[in-house]
Amino acid sequence: MMKLTDLLKNLEYRRIKGPEDAEVTEVVYDSRKVTKDCLFICISGANADGHDFAEQAVSAGARVLVVEKEVEFSPEAEVTVIQVADTRYAMAFISAAYFKNPADSLQVIGITGTKGKTTTTYLVKSILEQAGRKVGLIGTIEVIIGETHIHANNTTPESYLIQQYFRQMVDAGCDTVVMEVSSQGLMLHRTQGFVFDFGIFTNLEPDHIGPNEHKDFEDYLNCKGMLFKQCKVGIVNRDDKHWEQVTAGHTCALETYGIETDADLKAENLQLRSGGGSLSVAFAVKGLLNFQAEIAMPGRFSVYNALTAIAICRHFEVPEDAICKALLQAKVKGRIELVKVSDEFTLMIDYAHNAMALESLLSTLKEYQPHRLVCVFGCGGNRSKLRRYEMGEVSGRLADVTIITSDNPRFEEPQAIIDDIKTGIAKTDGSYVEICDRKEAIAYAIEHGEPGDIIVLAGKGHEDYQEIKGVKYPMDERDLIAEVLAEKA
Repeated sequence: MMKLTDLLKNLEYRRIKGPEDAEVTEVVYDSRKVTKDCLFICISGANADGHDFAEQAVSAGARVLVVEKEVEFSPEAEVTVIQVADTRYAMAFISAAYFKNPADSLQVIGITGTKGKTTTTYLVKSILEQAGRKVGLIGTIEVIIGETHIHANNTTPESYLIQQYFRQMVDAGCDTVVMEVSSQGLMLHRTQGFVFDFGIFTNLEPDHIGPNEHKDFEDYLNCKGMLFKQCKVGIVNRDDKHWEQVTAGHTCALETYGIETDADLKAENLQLRSGGGSLSVAFAVKGLLNFQAEIAMPGRFSVYNALTAIAICRHFEVPEDAICKALLQAKVKGRIELVKVSDEFTLMIDYAHNAMALESLLSTLKEYQPHRLVCVFGCGGNRSKLRRYEMGEVSGRLADVTIITSDNPRFEEPQAIIDDIKTGIAKTDGSYVEICDRKEAIAYAIEHGEPGDIIVLAGKGHEDYQEIKGVKYPMDERDLIAEVLAEKA
């Protein structure tokens, strides 16, 4: 049992009804999970409003309601009603108190930006673990607590879940947590209730603008900037043209990194390296640190990710050799993930599932001057046809060979999606093959691989399923590759 006053101690609130010293058994924000003597927080969501379920929650035994507007229930009900300005903001602080403020026992690293968050979190985890720290991770793909991997539904979970994960990490012996911080998470106050030790900004491009997201680019930018009013040390990519706007009004100490500008930490003399089925970039670290490094991932954007991780890990006094070792072992599921199938050509899996991401990826790979650049991809069903046209046009323009296949057809016919992609390719001189079955498409790519080729399997990335007619069937491209190689052998 916990006293209500202890849960509310860091909040401004008004008691509408009932005793302020009520005792509660647990904190709940889903009306379906209300239990006797719990505290129920009424959250206004995109699809439902918890305030509409207040009477139901009281009938189910809720002892306390936390609200931001008036609610209806029986006047005889023995319930305490607390009113706050914003229940999402309040939930973050209530959750932190409920789980006994676990962030106080962790070094918390938060990474925001349009691209690079996922890869950088894994790089930081890898580097810090090389130095002997025990690191938890919260991100787009998964939550990692010790040996436990939990599938993620949101890049940045609800504040209650964040605090629950923090508590589990502390109990599992973690001393550090690195997490992706989305603009949505900041806008919805999911990261309130604690202070980040380090807040990082990677880059900013127009994204997540529309219904239930951000009304415009300025709103998106401003939400990203909220991180630098919630952290002790801010580390930002000075090469991004928005960095000054994002950090405007910051309350933290500020450091910069970059390749182009006069940043505190720089990467210089970039050298692309390839061979034996692998791609990497070597570079010199200059400024706050000085040493030679190499990242076992391709392209300039991989250097940015590496530099971000180095800038963070500098504060943990990680030895340079540990940083270098971790960068060479770097691997993130579904993010330019190299899969060794041959010494003669390179094969990789990447999540690029829109035209902007695919263009960035293929342009980067062309810099390695491959014998041929082969792109295997499809598009999701029941989604914009424009994406199919655009991705077809990008692959037709940049890849030497495109192998069009199926992605998640959902409730559409795979062939109809393929035909839309072909409409985009037809605007270019690019050659293509269409193979509807994804395993057969991958097998074709591997069997026809030539020395010096780079083959990209785009669109699925970390996903381990294929959605057809409302059913998700197991399908992991790593397994498909292994099956193809076994059958070939």
